[in-house]
Amino acid sequence: MLHLNFHPFPKINTQRLVLRRLLKKDAAALFAIRNNAEAMRYIDRDPMKKLSEATKLITTVQNNEFENKAILWVISFKEMPEKMIGTICYWRIDPLNYRAEIGYILHPGCWNKGIMHEAIQPVIQYGFTKMKLHSIEAHINPANAASQQILIKNGFIKEGYFKECLFYNGRFLDTVVFSLLKK
Repeated sequence: MLHLNFHPFPKINTQRLVLRRLLKKDAAALFAIRNNAEAMRYIDRDPMKKLSEATKLITTVQNNEFENKAILWVISFKEMPEKMIGTICYWRIDPLNYRAEIGYILHPGCWNKGIMHEAIQPVIQYGFTKMKLHSIEAHINPANAASQQILIKNGFIKEGYFKECLFYNGRFLDTVVFSLLKK
């Protein structure tokens, strides 16, 4: 069984990016991403309508991190580490089966620049080496071709296509599941 410990918080640096802890002062930036219709197009959740929703989400994220139930990194550029451009996380962690789901979102102004590809690589490495995961999964909207390409480029394999398995906004939606096994 996994025994997770996200303390101290594992800050990650890449060539261009800093992946850091989510803080209360990130509420406005988180809101700007989570209330952007384009950014939320494939998330299958309602865009945020109030800044207080971002503040509440930050509290939830911090509580989950404190309890070692999930971990979320803010994605920012090294030259502007205080400015959030996205997030990447492990959630739905299954300690008994050494498995976790990866999730990510990026502000549309930063799309098509290799940012998520650069961020996902060290997060995958962290999952396998520090968290001791055996497998990482991603559940995505089938229409999200960009997310599929990021996953495939990083070695994920399409494991399944689940028809109408998610109920959102008054209708049933399909989900594609990708998985990556520890080598």
